[in-house]
Amino acid sequence: MTFIELFGYLGSHSKYDLMDGDISQTLNLSLEGRHKNPVIGDIIAQMYKNSGVSQLDDSVSRAQAVNALGPVRLFYMKDDAPVEGFRLVEDIVYKIDGAFNDEAMRLKQ
Repeated sequence: MTFIELFGYLGSHSKYDLMDGDISQTLNLSLEGRHKNPVIGDIIAQMYKNSGVSQLDDSVSRAQAVNALGPVRLFYMKDDAPVEGFRLVEDIVYKIDGAFNDEAMRLKQ
């Protein structure tokens, strides 16, 4: 799965409004710190930066995607961090599993 495919899945399946424009615009705004929701933007930027990809069409594994969120997940687990961030990260991790599970099921058919 490519990063853009994964991010598209997250954007359409998350209970949160992750997108700020199309996928490319959302990522660029997040990386620039200008996403309409700073917490969501931070999570998206960290996921991209920490995943080891350099382009949206680079392949990303489930482990890469989940591990990329490790540092931001730890940050939002702190007592003084906004609980919204923790909930967002948890939802995204859950949706990452869903994306790869759906892909695995599709490939088995």
